[in-house]
Amino acid sequence: MAARFKDVCLDANDNAHIADWWCRALGYVRRDSEVDPHDPICIVDPGGIGPQIWINEVPEQKTVKNRMHIDVIAVTDDLLALGATVVRPQDGDIEWDILADPEGNEFCVFSPAP
Repeated sequence: MAARFKDVCLDANDNAHIADWWCRALGYVRRDSEVDPHDPICIVDPGGIGPQIWINEVPEQKTVKNRMHIDVIAVTDDLLALGATVVRPQDGDIEWDILADPEGNEFCVFSPAP
């Protein structure tokens, strides 16, 4: 039997802050309005199209590059205005920007189609 994709999970020291940041960035909402601050927080696409994302509280700091990441279609400047930082801008080798969320989780940003 083949595996089937279920969810995306991100680790964060301040899971509430990062969950809210990704909600603003993606237009997602928290699945449950009331959760213990230390429990995983699930955010979802209100249109039901995008994947469910869990933000899990962890005690350790991020120290190295992610081995798996999220790709988004967005305007890079909009994400930078929300607090993302540039890890690597688009250049002659890549056609996307690599950004990091406020806790350093990298993600790739592809420009919307014209």
